[in-house]
Amino acid sequence: MLGKNNELAGRVALVTGAGKRLGQAIALRLAREGADVAVHYGKSAKEAQEVVEEIEKQGRRAAAFSAEMTDVRAIRKMVADAAGRFGRLDILVNTAANFLQTKFAETTEEGWAASLDTNLKGPFFCSQAAAPHLAKFGRGVIINFADLGGLLGWREFAPHSISKAGVVMLTKVLAKELAPAVRVNAIAPGTITMPGDPPEWEQDYVQKAPLGRPGRPGDITDAVMYLIAAEFVTGHVLVLDGGRSL
Repeated sequence: MLGKNNELAGRVALVTGAGKRLGQAIALRLAREGADVAVHYGKSAKEAQEVVEEIEKQGRRAAAFSAEMTDVRAIRKMVADAAGRFGRLDILVNTAANFLQTKFAETTEEGWAASLDTNLKGPFFCSQAAAPHLAKFGRGVIINFADLGGLLGWREFAPHSISKAGVVMLTKVLAKELAPAVRVNAIAPGTITMPGDPPEWEQDYVQKAPLGRPGRPGDITDAVMYLIAAEFVTGHVLVLDGGRSL
């Protein structure tokens, strides 16, 4: 089990969507555990650079890389640049996503594509590009991010829910495709609140989840650490929802 600094020393992680929120928290946790980190961002260049600077203060190597998750050529270049910069790639965490509300009758082709391309196409092609690097040392790890919408389905979030259901199946397919050199798992969070989030999010979750609280970033980063360390786990979707899906 991970828990001491330098447990990941010598390993390199690429975290997509690492400029903000959970992606940022994961990138910083990986660095605290000893990994060097490639920090991907889409539009959050300033925030990504701040993450890089924070990681470097911890004595780890870090660099920021930009790519639009709907652009396969940009994804491939980003992965190649990251692997070239650090000399290897051991861990890929696909957190980059959007969360678009779309009423069923008002869903457009553009809205459909916005959800499916970013949330499903992006992780697929990031994984495809990263796989040869991850497999090189026989201990590669991919962690995808689904959510409860992909398991339960949400009204007025049809494209989003379908995209995240696709991430669940993507995880299972990749676990078979890339075994045994690369393990592939997913995390499906419920409501995870960050500082500054609307208080009604937390109130809603307290009412609906048996554990009586929303998740915190530390709950997610602990799960990431577990899945990196759990060498007999692949193709699994770890639900972190305080029991809400019950």
